[in-house]
Amino acid sequence: MPEMTTGQAIKEALSLCLDSNDTTFIAGEDIGVYGGAFGVTDGLLEKYGHERIKDTPISEDVIAGLAVGAAITGSKPIVEMQFSDFIVNAMDPIVNQAAKLHFMYGGAVNVPMIVRGASGAGTGAAAQHSQSLESWFCHVPGLKVVTPSNPQNAFDLLLASFVDPNPVIFMEHKLIYKLKSEVNLGPMPSDSSELGKSKVIQEGNDITVVSYSNMVNSVISAAKEDSLTDYSIEIIDLLTLAPMDSESVINSVEKTKRLLVCQEAPASSSVGSTLISEVVTSRAFKALNQSPELLAGLHSPMPSAKHLETTVIPQEEDIVQKIKEMIENEQ
Repeated sequence: MPEMTTGQAIKEALSLCLDSNDTTFIAGEDIGVYGGAFGVTDGLLEKYGHERIKDTPISEDVIAGLAVGAAITGSKPIVEMQFSDFIVNAMDPIVNQAAKLHFMYGGAVNVPMIVRGASGAGTGAAAQHSQSLESWFCHVPGLKVVTPSNPQNAFDLLLASFVDPNPVIFMEHKLIYKLKSEVNLGPMPSDSSELGKSKVIQEGNDITVVSYSNMVNSVISAAKEDSLTDYSIEIIDLLTLAPMDSESVINSVEKTKRLLVCQEAPASSSVGSTLISEVVTSRAFKALNQSPELLAGLHSPMPSAKHLETTVIPQEEDIVQKIKEMIENEQ
């Protein structure tokens, strides 16, 4: 298996999408000649030409509207929001059109499109280029929301999103683009059944720690700290936020009797708060030895200064401390 970064794995998946369907095109700002703000589409213009790799004006509303129109007339478009923050400018075509047309036309129309966006903080890009807006789209019926955490699942999930007949919001955290690992470059899947499934990264018995996107990597690193070696920690990567695989989390909590959810986004009306709500209203409630905890970003615009940015976002040491508190305070 070749070793590659997440950015390279996504580009391989995009190439497979383009090769497998003649109606597929990619559109976005600076994705052609420039190769994308994070280099993900570098080289695709030379390979596929301007008809399929479309540099667009700086208008997210137009980019998303183009994708909706193309999708309902037989194409399978993939569009890029240079930063996921800019998706705010495209909320009408995504939320009011893409998410609802299948329902409003009685199932006669599908909207098979992918909206990719570079999300999250950690690069000093400040408040307008560092947000984690995934929970906005989880709130909208008709949209699927996918958040890969490494090269392999980015490749696999993008292909699953491509064969899904629904509009998919595909959030790529900026800090995962340079993560490198071996990637099994499998074929195009026959269906999108991988969407809606979480993955147990590490099995354990003392506590369930759930996360998604780049925060999964922080949790994995934290669990390796020497001060936690005596604890058996189960780690779950949600992968898909809508639909969310809460059942796997519930099963895990019944075993470990403790739940910690870690996320970069603020806590209010978030993925983590929704997951905890589902767990405490399920059969797992009686198994819990203590209240579930949500370790989340502060309710603050994202600063650009590194020492302030790391204060807003939960860090590995915060995760370690919270796990120790939850286990030791009960004993």
